[in-house]
Amino acid sequence: MAYTTSIRTAPTLIERLVAFKNDLAERHAKNRLYRETLDELQALSSRELADLGMSRANLKSIAHEAAYGK
Repeated sequence: MAYTTSIRTAPTLIERLVAFKNDLAERHAKNRLYRETLDELQALSSRELADLGMSRANLKSIAHEAAYGK
């Protein structure tokens, strides 16, 4: 007679803390990229933005897409 035993192990506390730290670091990096991108876009003149096909009304959405994707 054959049988199988499957043992599921939950992540240890250390593994969960490391995953939390990594997630937090990734979120911080994305937020920093968003802020830097938005600052750079806001520093452009209206003419420069128009040359790039952008307007001030959509700078936040452009920066958000650059940092977080669609």
